[in-house]
Amino acid sequence: MDVILIAAVTQDGFISRHAHETVRWSKDLRLFKEQTLGWPVIMGSHTFRCLTKELTGRDVCIVHRSDDPKKILSKYNTEKCFVIGGGKTNARFSPHLTHLYLTPHPIVFGSGIRLFSEPTEEMKLKLEKTVAVEKSEGIFQYQYRINRDIGHTG
Repeated sequence: MDVILIAAVTQDGFISRHAHETVRWSKDLRLFKEQTLGWPVIMGSHTFRCLTKELTGRDVCIVHRSDDPKKILSKYNTEKCFVIGGGKTNARFSPHLTHLYLTPHPIVFGSGIRLFSEPTEEMKLKLEKTVAVEKSEGIFQYQYRINRDIGHTG
């Protein structure tokens, strides 16, 4: 199963300003809906509380710190699922990720919640596809495959 982390990020690597922010700055919500519709989405409880609309048409799984990511993923017999945040959830599921779908936005927060808010292992990425989100503003989604076969250097 493909386990895809999908996120809008600032140029300095943040997914939100704080844990209770309702994200309104992201320009890729239409694409997010299109890509996740019909698939399981996994998120932390803080992310769930920040949603302004129900994620209809998706099997929503809200995880807590005591949940085992491997057990959560084993519940799904699907071609793919999406991890949609926040930073702690992204970090906890990072060993299981197969893809990153990242949409960098032309904004800098300076501080906030990072894409991975806990240490993760290094990931070697291979760009598979670029999707235009707001071409006139230079906003594109970059779809990467995570290559787990590459050893660490240094």
